[in-house]
Amino acid sequence: MTIVSGGQTGADRAALDFAIEHYLPHAGWCPRGRRAEDGAIDERYQLRETSSGSYHVRTRQNVEDTDGTLVFSIAEQPSGGTALTIRLAHEVAKPLLHLAREAHSCPGTAEAIRHDAGELNAFIVEHNVRRLNVAGPRASQEPTVASYVWSVLAAALAME
Repeated sequence: MTIVSGGQTGADRAALDFAIEHYLPHAGWCPRGRRAEDGAIDERYQLRETSSGSYHVRTRQNVEDTDGTLVFSIAEQPSGGTALTIRLAHEVAKPLLHLAREAHSCPGTAEAIRHDAGELNAFIVEHNVRRLNVAGPRASQEPTVASYVWSVLAAALAME
């Protein structure tokens, strides 16, 4: 499976770093100029630049170019670009899975992480996902989202 993401800090970058560390192919679209909240996105991430500097254009392209979208968040009600990703997935009728850490009665526990990993694996099988768009909030919005993304992806990979 190929992990696709836009390269923003937080959820996007965590997914790309996970793919690199686990020798999984990765790809994705990023805004022209490789724009992210912490400056230019490092060239080690194999991302293509859109013709626009707009995050909206990048987000749409990543949704359209994949078999399904996985959205991570800490809060149950996403906002900003995370909410945009969900809306775009619905607009283009692509499969969508939203995992919110705070949706669990005991968020962040091993049991909650295993549950989310199981949901992810079921989503991948049900929708025959070969290219998975991974999205979520930037680090400045939800500082702990990267560790949540990493934990769920690692647990899902261990279940295979």
